Amino acid sequence: MNIHEYQAKALFEKFGVPVPKGAPAKSAADFDPALANFAEGTIVVKAQIHAGGRGKGTFTDGFKGGVKLCPSRAAAKETAAKMLGNTLVTAQTGPAGRKVQTIYFTEACAIKKEYYLAILLDRASSRPVIVASTEGGVEIEKVAHETPEKITKVFVDPAYGLADFQVRELIFKLGFTGNEAKNAGKLIRQLYACFWETDASMVEVNPLITTAGGDVLALDAKVSFDDNALFRHPEIVALRDLNEEDPKEIEASKFSLSYIALDGNIACLVNGAGLAMSTMDIIKHFGGTPANFLDVGGGASKEQVVAAFKIILGDPNVKGIVVNIFGGIMDCNVIAQGIVEAVKEVGLKLPLVVRLEGNNVVAGKATLAASGLKLVSGDTMADAAQKIVKRVA
Repeated sequence: MNIHEYQAKALFEKFGVPVPKGAPAKSAADFDPALANFAEGTIVVKAQIHAGGRGKGTFTDGFKGGVKLCPSRAAAKETAAKMLGNTLVTAQTGPAGRKVQTIYFTEACAIKKEYYLAILLDRASSRPVIVASTEGGVEIEKVAHETPEKITKVFVDPAYGLADFQVRELIFKLGFTGNEAKNAGKLIRQLYACFWETDASMVEVNPLITTAGGDVLALDAKVSFDDNALFRHPEIVALRDLNEEDPKEIEASKFSLSYIALDGNIACLVNGAGLAMSTMDIIKHFGGTPANFLDVGGGASKEQVVAAFKIILGDPNVKGIVVNIFGGIMDCNVIAQGIVEAVKEVGLKLPLVVRLEGNNVVAGKATLAASGLKLVSGDTMADAAQKIVKRVA
């Protein structure tokens, strides 16, 4: 789950991470009360969407930039009015863009130097890793590609926690001295506490800045959380902005389905993340394009299968459906019953190819055969993929 910058900064403040003063506004009526928190002078206006590259983005009406420096409160109000309700297109939103429904006003800071700092889970070592660089304010992927020596990684033992010598290593590698070093050390510890105690999957500050007075501030903030741990954090779940999510993905989450919308026309209904990815790969191999990733899990019920079909059909780009089920824990006949019920309930008219294998597969195939439905059986993954690609071509 992702949250907005203004929400992330409010969370940072709870853990003592210093951030510039800011105030959000969700409507034009909120502009004056929000701006009343600032002295007259330069104010930064930031469009709030779940995507990076806002500063380089363009609104659909031609207005450029989702992050603007404004010389006065009046100018900030005028700029905010141009952003709110407008659709911002960035490199990460795709051509459709995202509608801006919240504006964030922040005070402008006199930046001495910019850095990069992030904490995330390294899956290879099963440990949190702190990634830091002296090259902040730019895309970290570009730094990693062109000057990898400027990136420092510190792996944290989850049983012990962040050690003092690791904090000192980061301070040294980033070149902090004096008051900056003291303030940076404190910020790193507090940021790690935020990451660990909220079950975050990533905490990113780009840029982390220093000022002439020796302050170290999180000028930007990006935080995402492990969905599997959200049951422990109702206060974080309350921050979820459903306007930023695909309605189909929202509906899928209600039925504990893992769904990600893609831009193809062949929908996939599969059990198991690995099998789902393999199914998408083999569809691409035979010339098709997947419309989604959909994992119904290892023990899906008929109700979940019906829900999955309805979600799939909510995508107008879908021209055909392939079901690929391996019954390990799952009973193939339960899936077959769900398919029959779903097809009859939604009145499916699109091509449907079903491949079943594993636990109780004979009964599952018998259920499909006796249903009278117009569906095609796939004997193998390759066979099923070829058949659905052929039918939507």
